[in-house]
Amino acid sequence: MRIRIVGAGAMGRGIAQWAATAGHTVELCDVRTKAVTAAVDFVRSMLDRAVQKGRMSAEDSAAALERLIPLDDPWAAGPDVELVVEAVREDLDTKTEVFGRLERALPATAVFATNTSSLSVTRIAATLKDPTRLAGLHFFNPVPLMRIVEVVPGAATRPEIPPVLTALVESCGHRAVTVADTPGFLVNHAGRGLVTEALALLEETVCDPADIDRIAREVLGLRMGPFELMDLTGLDVTATVIDSIWTGFRYADRLRPSYLTPNRVAAGLHGRKTGRGWYEHGPEAPGPAPEPPVTGNADRPVFVHGAAPQDQDATALRAALTAAGAVIETGAEPSADALVLVPVWGATVASAVAAHRLPAGRTFGVDPLPAAGRRRVLAVTPAADPSAARDARAVLARATDGEAAYAVSVVRDTAGSVAQRLLASIVSVAASIAERSIATPADIDLAVTAGLGYPVGPLAWGDRIGGERMLELHRALHRTTGDPRHRPSRWVTERAQLGLALTDPGASPADCTASTPSQ
Repeated sequence: MRIRIVGAGAMGRGIAQWAATAGHTVELCDVRTKAVTAAVDFVRSMLDRAVQKGRMSAEDSAAALERLIPLDDPWAAGPDVELVVEAVREDLDTKTEVFGRLERALPATAVFATNTSSLSVTRIAATLKDPTRLAGLHFFNPVPLMRIVEVVPGAATRPEIPPVLTALVESCGHRAVTVADTPGFLVNHAGRGLVTEALALLEETVCDPADIDRIAREVLGLRMGPFELMDLTGLDVTATVIDSIWTGFRYADRLRPSYLTPNRVAAGLHGRKTGRGWYEHGPEAPGPAPEPPVTGNADRPVFVHGAAPQDQDATALRAALTAAGAVIETGAEPSADALVLVPVWGATVASAVAAHRLPAGRTFGVDPLPAAGRRRVLAVTPAADPSAARDARAVLARATDGEAAYAVSVVRDTAGSVAQRLLASIVSVAASIAERSIATPADIDLAVTAGLGYPVGPLAWGDRIGGERMLELHRALHRTTGDPRHRPSRWVTERAQLGLALTDPGASPADCTASTPSQ
């Protein structure tokens, strides 16, 4: 296939490298001639590096470079061009001008694709004489390494174009997911679950960014915590995406932005690119402050409170602490000196204290989510005795013989604790994408694992916890906080009630009216 790429910036040169390496003839052009020269030099250096590392042969590298053709004029005639990929700056007027000029220069048979990450594909296409020829083809940076592409048909896109683009993407070694033309498409939309909830936790002073990041990594198993991720991508970019998706979905509560970001953006605290965001960056920057050492009495007796529906969680916590040599009380009530640990699921420690008349000063919450790493989370209320809290932390840090001690994050009491709220939001936002038919459950999970690096897709993650238990968590968070952002989604509610997996697309009315072959 002969492909013309308009725009020789980071995305354009990455797409050019990807397509040329896969065997396609690539015309690379830009209104800035110097940008094209720099892009070709960059691709050459990347291919040279691949050869040096043994990832490709010198012959294949040379052949790929021969297929990369720099053009001085983006609007040059191209009778053999079959696909145009636009990768210019993220501005509607600029993109529509580019496609208008391309429409006059290239044959009607050429398919147009925009690499927009946030603009409406339908609006870009609407300015063309033939809007049916354009679709979205959203790559992620760096293109050769991020092996996922969103194929986005606009409202007028011809139905045969998305399958052609999907086949092209997958023949070049990447995975393709088909996504409706909605704000944020799929990956950026799904990513709001983690980031918006992390900001909400920070608003409530549950703990600081470093602790939220530690919990995200070592309890949930994410490669990067949400604040580390914002600093990497740029808080200015993150804030714009959050606001555009929220307004695009008509101010949906589940996507509500935080008041924390606008002032930080205005102050230039954008992350790594400005040297400071949520963290300081650069060769002289200090790392996050180390966690306080564990200093409490790990031998203080512990009473694990197991009120329904947390009995199973309480049993598991008792067993783990017993295996680590902790002193566990087995009576019906805690002794006068015992620490009381409450596994919380969507509720607060304070509500357990009030409902069961537990001693407020020495009652603490423990997150029962199975940790991906060696970290536990201890929740303290404003009534906590600091000495008792230090002892509870020491007890939770205990490990069985031959294992490393647990790190223990101490956080403010909040409904569901930190990891549960992050996970609930991740699953809930993905479920809302599925119930709107923006993408299939399989594509949602594929795109999120490939595009965001999550250890498992959000709907499959919910299935690991269990549909009924996820619904219980969402309902408890909604009931405890009264915040509509936690309202259970229809997708989770129905599947929990019907015994279906969250990854199951289920039957549609169309499925139930379609004719079937006679037996």
